[in-house]
This record gives sequence, structure tokens and C-alpha cells, in this order.
Amino acid sequence: MTDFASRLVDSTRALGPLCVGIDPHPGRVPALFGGDTPEGLARWGEAIVEQVAGRAAVLKPQVGLFERLGPDGMRALQRVCDAAKAAGLIVITDAKRGDIGSTAEGYAQAYLGRHAPFASDAVTVNPYMGMDTLEPFLAAAEANGKGVVVLARTSNPGSADFQTQDMGGAPLYARVVEALQPAIERLTGASGWSSLMLVAGATGPDEARKLRALAPTCLMLVPGYGAQGSGAADALAGFVRRGNHLEGGVVNASRSVNFPEGAAEAADLGAWQRIIAAAIEAAQADLTSLSGVTDRAGTLTGS
Repeated sequence: MTDFASRLVDSTRALGPLCVGIDPHPGRVPALFGGDTPEGLARWGEAIVEQVAGRAAVLKPQVGLFERLGPDGMRALQRVCDAAKAAGLIVITDAKRGDIGSTAEGYAQAYLGRHAPFASDAVTVNPYMGMDTLEPFLAAAEANGKGVVVLARTSNPGSADFQTQDMGGAPLYARVVEALQPAIERLTGASGWSSLMLVAGATGPDEARKLRALAPTCLMLVPGYGAQGSGAADALAGFVRRGNHLEGGVVNASRSVNFPEGAAEAADLGAWQRIIAAAIEAAQADLTSLSGVTDRAGTLTGS
């Protein structure tokens, strides 16, 4: 059983650092798939999985946008996770869980357990209730070769309300990462990277560089690229150079690849597939033009 970090690094070296979000916003799923219904979300998500396979290594479904449709919405999420795993993709489920004791254990088993109903390679968690709330996730990750993605410096404007506030000479997000050091080391695998990832928003490139200095072995999940306004250079600010390429995590794109121009008006499935494929390839090319990536033939592309 390989560890999560090793799987992610190997896959992104082959295909590039793009992570494709699955964010079924209300009213955005095309009627072609059934619209804003549980079946529509499932069919649309499965169709995106088909376009991601071979073009990117990582998929990130947003739980809240499935959960809003109740139990059937969660069954749609389950179908998308299962399809992604069957396609050989790495699944980071964006649930931002965080609770105490047995409740956290329940969440951990739902996403990281050996028989998890929402089959995931990693799940996002909120650390702000304390380190004890992370322990069930860390234990499940350690036992099952999974990952834990901890919110550090998020991409939303309100992140400054708390995350960057001074806490005795350092911002709160830095104090969180300091407290995570034993867990980071505990989940560091054969690749030298830890399966404890940090969320580091592309909207805060200076903070991403600080996080890299604080946690040199942590991979990063970088939201905020694309539709939120940040470009490739800011998104890759926390990555490190390994030979001729940048390495250190994945950069998420959701709306720009879920709902690119023309997708909603596509006349048929083939037209929609071509539009989505082009959007994924464009995002990947934008990132790899700066990061560099080794293709399947072993040739380095990018700078």
C-alpha cells in the first residue's frame, strides 16, 4: 500500500499539477444531463470524470453542493467518487470536516475508512477546534494510506478575519502549522512528502511562500486559481523546484473547467465533451508552462 503523498506526486509528475473541482452550483448543471437534480448531478459529474481521466490526475468534489439535495444528492456524490476511483483518479473530497471525539471518527471513516462509502484518497478538515479533532483523520490516513488536507490560509476574502491575525508575533495560520509539525512528520512517506496537505489559497502567494518555509515537506492544495482571479504564477508560489519542474501539490480549478463558455449551450454530448476537454487542457497547459511536467514518454515540457 503506497501512501497518499507518493501517489499524488507520481501522478502530478506525469500529468501536471491541475486538480479539477466538481462543483455543481444550483442551476448550472446542463439540462443535457438532467439539470439540478440528484440524477443530473451524478450524470454530469460522471461525464466530467471521463474528461478528466488522462488529462489531470486529481479530482475534488465539493460535498456541500451535493449535500444540498439531501440523501439523493449524497448518493450522487458517491457515484462521482466511485467513477473517479474506477478511472484511476486521485480523489480529494472537499468536506471541511472538524468535530470532537466520536463525531470526528464518524467523518473520518466516511471518507478515509477501509470501506468508506464516499471513496476518497484524502479529505479536507478544519483544524480550528483543536488538534484532538484531527486525530481520527490522521489515524485513518495512517492506517489506510490516505491523506488529510488541513485548512491553513484559504482563498476567500474573509480568511483575513482570523487566519492572518497576529498571535504573539506570527499569524494564526502559522501557529496552526507549527502545531501540526508532529502530524506532518508522522505522515511523511517514502517520497519525502507528507500526506498531511495544507490548503494555501492562490489569492495569498506571500502566505504560501511562508507556509512552504514553515512546512517544507507538506504538499499544498491551492484553491483560488482561475475564476477567483489568481493566475498560474500566484497559484504555484508555494511550490519548490525539483530539477526542471516545480513540485509540491495541486492547483484546483472548478468553475472555469466545470462551466466554460459555451458548455451550457452545447447542442449534444459530443459538443459538451469537446468544450470541457478543451477547458481542462487549457488550464493544465497554463500551469505546466510555468511548473514543467514530464509527459508519458519521459520528455520534460515547460520551463
